[in-house]
Amino acid sequence: MTTAPTPRVATLALLASGLLWGLTWMPLKYFAAQQLTGLTLTLCTYGVVGVVGAPWLWLQRDRWTTQWGLMVLSGLACGLANAAFVTAIMFGEIARAMLLFYLTPVWGVLGGWIFFREPLTPLRITCLGMALCGAVLVLGGPGTLAGGFRWMDVVAIAAGFFYAGQNLASRAATKVSISMKVLVAFVGCGLVAAALLPAAGHEFPPVDASLAAKLGAFTVIWLIAAMWTQIYGVSHMEAGRAAVLVVFELVAAVVSAMIIAGERLDPLGWVGALLIVAAALAEARTHSPTVEESRP
Repeated sequence: MTTAPTPRVATLALLASGLLWGLTWMPLKYFAAQQLTGLTLTLCTYGVVGVVGAPWLWLQRDRWTTQWGLMVLSGLACGLANAAFVTAIMFGEIARAMLLFYLTPVWGVLGGWIFFREPLTPLRITCLGMALCGAVLVLGGPGTLAGGFRWMDVVAIAAGFFYAGQNLASRAATKVSISMKVLVAFVGCGLVAAALLPAAGHEFPPVDASLAAKLGAFTVIWLIAAMWTQIYGVSHMEAGRAAVLVVFELVAAVVSAMIIAGERLDPLGWVGALLIVAAALAEARTHSPTVEESRP
């Protein structure tokens, strides 16, 4: 007999996921110094896990084929979100791309309202507004978006849109286990990266044994844990609540950059960070039904 997951456990899982994703910039900076691009890194990490796990995924197909459409959507959305985010960061302005990517809660709340009939309560709308306002302030205030709309802005918005789509698809696939969802996400990222590499014209750099070992450790210890906690969290709570909590990733990134990389926040940035933390804590303290409880 198994114990049903509680909202508190799902909340902690998403906060842990946000911490892991928020700190990912550190290994990414290291691998960038080793001449790996975002797409090649994705292929060496997500792609390898996808290749290794694909046979097992096929052997266990009876555990996910009943909702195969949702799994395909989840994998493709995860891959497209990853590719779009990496492209926006690589070729656009980082602060601008981050701000537009963190429109993710908007798509998550709207998706939860449209597909799961989750109510747009005053508290949820307030928390969402606090989180978005906080993101704007942390990233420089309203002036961050001055200067006209650019193509990379569309790519950054698409990253957040597809990321929210992955969360919604995972949330809807109630008959698929967490391990299956995690593996499908890795396969999707690997396939999309492999498809986009030739189009981007990236040359695959040489990977020696030492770098391969580090890539393997990063994948097994970091990425799998981050992906598992993320999918576990969004699979066991309302999409709207999850959309607000994942913004905690931004707090983790900003604070770690200040402590480790020596970056500093101005007064507006501090206000923004507090707004994001307050929104996350307010959502975490409100009851939200599990997947089973929220079915129509």
